[in-house]
Amino acid sequence: MLFRLPVHLYRMRLGRLLGGRLLLLEHTGRVSGKRRLVVVEVVERDAGGGYTVCSGFGAGADWYRNVLAAPETTVRVGGRVVRVTGVPLSSGDGGEAMVRYARRHPVAARRLSGFMGFVVDGSEGDYREVGRRLPFVRFVPRR
Repeated sequence: MLFRLPVHLYRMRLGRLLGGRLLLLEHTGRVSGKRRLVVVEVVERDAGGGYTVCSGFGAGADWYRNVLAAPETTVRVGGRVVRVTGVPLSSGDGGEAMVRYARRHPVAARRLSGFMGFVVDGSEGDYREVGRRLPFVRFVPRR
């Protein structure tokens, strides 16, 4: 229930309470074809309005597999709704995104890495390796 709380906040149009650190991803089930919702943390936002996220549970996460199958989707960040295309990042780009995230949020990066089963010493090399081993997606706005 606690993990679904952010989804309910977005449904009640209270997503702005979550700020810009979390986004609601609306995606299509690759088997069912049904609309699915999941809230994921924003690893970084780029100057073009894109959002990078990480599948902390690996490439087997349903939302990740669904986005690979149907990359044109929608995200909500705060009160904004953005039509996007999900583009998987290379392992190298994922590693660099994780390093940048760890610089901005060192405590969260250490805790999340531990939660996902990685042992890190706080070095950029450790975070780069974590990022190389996890799949990242950049959601690029469609114009």
